[in-house]
Amino acid sequence: MQDLKPLHDAILNGDAQTARSVTEKAIADGIKAMDLVNTAMVPAMAEVGRRFECEDFFVPDLLLAARAMKSALEPLKPLLAAGDVPRAGRVVIGTVKGDLHEIGKNLVAAMLEGSGFEVFDLGVDVSPERFAKEACERKADIVAMSALLTTTMGSMRTTIESLKAAGIRDRVKVLIGGAPISQKYADDIGADGFADNAVSAVSLARQVLIRAA
Repeated sequence: MQDLKPLHDAILNGDAQTARSVTEKAIADGIKAMDLVNTAMVPAMAEVGRRFECEDFFVPDLLLAARAMKSALEPLKPLLAAGDVPRAGRVVIGTVKGDLHEIGKNLVAAMLEGSGFEVFDLGVDVSPERFAKEACERKADIVAMSALLTTTMGSMRTTIESLKAAGIRDRVKVLIGGAPISQKYADDIGADGFADNAVSAVSLARQVLIRAA
């Protein structure tokens, strides 16, 4: 197999242009999409997470690595879809109604996608009803919500109620995060978990699905 270290290193170093060009060349050379994901991309993002936890990387480094990962994934998406490749899980993610902040949400989405999850990003100002509708239609395993404003936190509780009303709460895990959010708040509203950064969010997503299996 072609040496995929350049792809691994491009993601680790946040070099989006190189990450995409190396991926495109690998595709042209006949390397399978999931080989690229499993051999280079997921390990690169795991190393990004390790360095962040060790405080060798900081939020700007995460953002650059996530951008490089997204760039590399773009040419792979049609191949992954066509091949019906199993993913780690399906995640519907968005910033709650009334809140327009998206940097943290975007980072979590990119880290999840780079770690093998199929991610459906609903954007910002997402209503509880839309979260429930998309979770149903996408057959989501996880609904992930972000809020940066204390005034919008209540929409997380309402979204969980909407998932119950739609009859899917028992099969969908709910993860929440954002500056004003805490584990206590997650417990109070009946969420399945809370993460205070993108690296923790990926780990938590894997944990809740393992526990549910």
